[in-house]
Amino acid sequence: MLEITTGKMTLRLSPPVMGASGAFGFAGEYGKLIDLSTLGALVTNPISLRARRAATGARVVPLDSGVLIHTGLPNGGIYKMHRQYAAKWRASPIPVIVHLIGTPEDLAECAAFLDQQAEIAAIELGINDALTAREVRAMVARVRAQTQLPLLAKLPLYQAVNLAAAAADGGANALVIAAPPRGTARDPLSGQLVGGRVYGPWLKPLAVRIVGQLAPRLSIPIIGCGGIHHPDDARDFFEAGARAVQLDSVVWARPEMVIAIAKAFSGGELTRAAGALADEWRPLGEPAERRTTLIPAPPPPHVPSPPEI
Repeated sequence: MLEITTGKMTLRLSPPVMGASGAFGFAGEYGKLIDLSTLGALVTNPISLRARRAATGARVVPLDSGVLIHTGLPNGGIYKMHRQYAAKWRASPIPVIVHLIGTPEDLAECAAFLDQQAEIAAIELGINDALTAREVRAMVARVRAQTQLPLLAKLPLYQAVNLAAAAADGGANALVIAAPPRGTARDPLSGQLVGGRVYGPWLKPLAVRIVGQLAPRLSIPIIGCGGIHHPDDARDFFEAGARAVQLDSVVWARPEMVIAIAKAFSGGELTRAAGALADEWRPLGEPAERRTTLIPAPPPPHVPSPPEI
């Protein structure tokens, strides 16, 4: 379990496995596929001060080892989104963390508003790739001055090493490493080049390396994020020094693995018998005969009939 305490409240992540921003919707819309109560917290889709429209054209481009997503981060603005989702956030079985995007001025106004809302457990700031360390320190400090809620800063992958200390100095209570990097790929349907965020298992080694570089140098917790599709992926982040992890693309690729990852760090780990196939997972303590094998057994070999004499 990870605890993040501020002057106003304590954010308890038990298990230390969270739903990442952009993966679960604004209020856990994937709850029909995934039991949200197995997670430690839920981070909302990005929310800005003012409304944003959805991107036009292609939004999802398949890649050889992942996917590129370009949504435009649509949302109705902080006040409208709060009116629309406050009741669901209040009824959530797990803490709700609002992910904010925008200018320093916008972020400060959003943070001041959320500070007054009892259903909000924490704030996560999306740090723009183009910001300098000085700008990040000033922005985080400006938000910190407006709220006593626990404050997480989600750093861009390729700038995390340069920006981590600045975010911590500005008043972040934890760092999320890292936001998925930006890329450009050709949409196979339209033939157009599309820019967006890139997700996939290949991100894990890059993020784990950065976590390992920063964990010994920082006094605040690191939350690992990127390419986690199996409990062993999360274990690599923890061994590198992360105190918690966030899940993103696994939610779309293999939603059943979200529960497996969460239970692996909550005392209810899913297990499989020695020599079993990779998909023969079952909750710890469940009789082996209750397992369901997802791969059908092969048909018996064909034995030709003997020729007539």
